[in-house]
Amino acid sequence: MRVFSALMLLLVLRPAELRRRSRSGEGEAGGGVRGRGRAAINRRQTQHSQCKEYEEAEEKYLDCQDRQLTTVMQDWPTDIHHLLLARNKIQILRDNMFSQFTQLKSLDLQQNVISMVEERAFSGLSRLTTLLLQHNSLTTASEEVLLPLSRLTYLRIYDNPWHCQCSLDSLIRTIQVPSNRYLGNYAKCAEPLSLKGQKLKDVGVDLLCADSKPGGGGQGGQGGGGGRLKPTSRPKMDATSMCHTYLFPRPMLDCSNKDLKSVPSGLHSDIVKMDLSGNTIRSLRPKQFLLSKDLKQLNLSSNSLHKIDTASFSGLLYLRELDLSNNSLQYFHYGVLEDLYFLRKLSLDRNPWMCDYNIHYLMYWLKHHPGVSYSGLVCSEPAEFRGWRVEDYVKTYNGECPKDKQTDLEISPGGQGGENEAQEVVGETEGGGALPQPIQKKPNRIEIIRLN
Repeated sequence: MRVFSALMLLLVLRPAELRRRSRSGEGEAGGGVRGRGRAAINRRQTQHSQCKEYEEAEEKYLDCQDRQLTTVMQDWPTDIHHLLLARNKIQILRDNMFSQFTQLKSLDLQQNVISMVEERAFSGLSRLTTLLLQHNSLTTASEEVLLPLSRLTYLRIYDNPWHCQCSLDSLIRTIQVPSNRYLGNYAKCAEPLSLKGQKLKDVGVDLLCADSKPGGGGQGGQGGGGGRLKPTSRPKMDATSMCHTYLFPRPMLDCSNKDLKSVPSGLHSDIVKMDLSGNTIRSLRPKQFLLSKDLKQLNLSSNSLHKIDTASFSGLLYLRELDLSNNSLQYFHYGVLEDLYFLRKLSLDRNPWMCDYNIHYLMYWLKHHPGVSYSGLVCSEPAEFRGWRVEDYVKTYNGECPKDKQTDLEISPGGQGGENEAQEVVGETEGGGALPQPIQKKPNRIEIIRLN
């Protein structure tokens, strides 16, 4: 009877188990679809969340540099104050592209491939003070793109191939207004040839439409020679055209690996960090950094430096870090470091330091500035000191003379103190040459006669 009951129970439970497994399989399949949907969402979120969000000085930053972005994502936080989009692949700034970022104070779009800015691209950015568009492919723009930016103070548009023609007239007139002293600095015309190299700040606005006027004597004009514009000379390369400038979170000038043979001209006065590493700079001339008075970090590593003028670092009163590693320096001229009152780190590795009298100034300066952390001071020449620490070499400089040059000097117990300094020391050698001899007490040859 018990066996029969058990068989009946198995017959009842078996179909129920099969139905439950079937439903479970369907659920798993559905779950798999839903899982793939979540994965796709996660992938999109991952693409968006590649940006780094952080806060500094109570202001929010969204760093989306080097992300291969072609546009702005709508799910980014809207309460940010600084948006960094440098080194992406944005080509066109569309209308209302940034309208959701109403708190934005700075927008960094440099080093993209932007060739067009629509008139309402910056709508809603009434609090924006800094707009960086340098190192792009802009040829023309109108004043209308700047109208929503009522607080705009800094506009950087240099290193763009600007076509200085009628279409650029309104923008040039705007940046030439005297009160707009920080709008469009350093930007230059690329075309036409007659205006190439001229700054947008200085170009004559009456020349912009010269080619389009009937009978005008522009570049292609056939009329009298008086109407033909004389081409300008080749523009001088400076820091704005050869280097990259970043303003946020700290002003930085990046001139690394640009094959520079000298420090470029036109250094910005507000730069805090300057990177000149990986070039072929051989020497530093006097006062080359005089205008960069706010500089705190200067990297001159991996150049070919062998000479630094005494006044090269003049004016760098606030410099804290100086990197001179991997160069060809043998010593510092006296006074080179005198202006570096607040220096805290000095990198001197991989230089062929010459351990002779000239190296003493550097060690003297470091001794009197104990707050400076330095590295890399190892003798390369002469051969007898190769591998020595410069500090150890200087300690031996005033040590005992080599034995082959020593004389038979004997120091008397009375050699200390000021008594012997007032006595004349003379001696005769066997060859008749005068050499210092131990002080000997001479007999008193004065006879005292006492009179009664």
